[in-house]
Amino acid sequence: MPTSYEKRAFSDRLKLALRRVPEKPDGPTELARFFNLRFEGDPVSTQTVDKWLKGRTIPKRDKLETLANALNVDLHWLQYGPSPKVTTTTKRKPKPVKPPPPPPPEEKYPTSAESLELANKIESLMPHHRYLVQELVAQFYGDVEEE
Repeated sequence: MPTSYEKRAFSDRLKLALRRVPEKPDGPTELARFFNLRFEGDPVSTQTVDKWLKGRTIPKRDKLETLANALNVDLHWLQYGPSPKVTTTTKRKPKPVKPPPPPPPEEKYPTSAESLELANKIESLMPHHRYLVQELVAQFYGDVEEE
């Protein structure tokens, strides 16, 4: 059974994902309508969606899958948050990490006050928000594998 912290964290991730979709369902009634148009099973009530938004419950797997697909987010992230850095004890070889090539000397810039301020702001984000920033940067550098 999820803890109250896990329920609140799910609620925060759900609200974050909702702010990123073009439809931007506002409130439990609109989110229930948004969800029910995409869900194959029995429709959910406004009260149920209100519990999701207030961090009182976490939906079951089938509903989470529909939400993740509709909101275009990773199912694991929506349910649990960012994946922890896992160290494996198996004998598999780790995939080599290819760092991006360094910029040519003429493109290097000294550290500016603006870049330090941005780094401090990113560092002060909540972990799941920092994860999203890291994913975005990884997308720009091509570090993310296509499925």
